[in-house]
Amino acid sequence: MPRKSDKQERLISAADALIRKQGFHRTTLAAIAEESDVPLGNVYYYFKTKEDICKAVIRERKRELSDMLDDCCMRNKPKRALINMVKAMSSHSEELAEAGCPLGSLCQELDEEFAELMSSADSCMKFLMGWSTEQFRLMGMKKAEDLGFEFVARIQGVVLMGNVLNDAKKLRAQLNMVVDWVKTIEPACEDDNRAAA
Repeated sequence: MPRKSDKQERLISAADALIRKQGFHRTTLAAIAEESDVPLGNVYYYFKTKEDICKAVIRERKRELSDMLDDCCMRNKPKRALINMVKAMSSHSEELAEAGCPLGSLCQELDEEFAELMSSADSCMKFLMGWSTEQFRLMGMKKAEDLGFEFVARIQGVVLMGNVLNDAKKLRAQLNMVVDWVKTIEPACEDDNRAAA
């Protein structure tokens, strides 16, 4: 992949910040140009449309997510990887309370009018669910896919409510409860849960 130019990186960074702050629909190429200190005419050299720059933002967010998940992983310790992931999010609680989840917010905002972008944004969330499911599978859980879904749903719900309330303290406290939930999960518990049902 060719190396990004300084202007291209500044445009992507500015677009990412603006989309997080005000959403995709309210972000214009002119605002991105102004925020990045790149003349509007030069923007079109790198990105023909706002959709093109949003694709680059999504690719960057997916790369950052992948890097974060790689950092969370520990050899033969999938439960610790899940806990590390939640703690990594908790370390950004102020930002999450102010702007919401960069992946979840974009997935929610995009609609069929931007089907290709929506699919690209959705792939980030599916990537996170796949990673989470794999951690539960490595733990020996029979219902790993259900647990992966629940794990991501819990985190997304916490971040959504933390953002709605703009309350980083509550967000951190609830993410700690997700950590506590993960700590209680053991493969043997699945048989007990089925018997109780």
